[in-house]
Amino acid sequence: MTKAELIDEVRNAKGVDLTKKSTEEVVDAVFAALSTAIQKDKRFSYPGFGTFVVRERKARKGRNPKTREEIMIPASKTVAFKPAPKLKALIK
Repeated sequence: MTKAELIDEVRNAKGVDLTKKSTEEVVDAVFAALSTAIQKDKRFSYPGFGTFVVRERKARKGRNPKTREEIMIPASKTVAFKPAPKLKALIK
């Protein structure tokens, strides 16, 4: 799903009476708040949907696929998502 498709889905949801521009602003605000929460608290949880958490990756050895030369991949942080049981049940 693209951002435009998400905006259309939200706009067409039952009980929502917003313009396309207003809906886009709401969607952008939600994702901005989610990003801020993940940066600040290293975690964001939404009941019935799932949890986003910051995970740290250790430095490790890798291989350049083009030259086959061994390289060191530096430590980094990433965001992981763990779906709630309710969401997992919908995916089956």
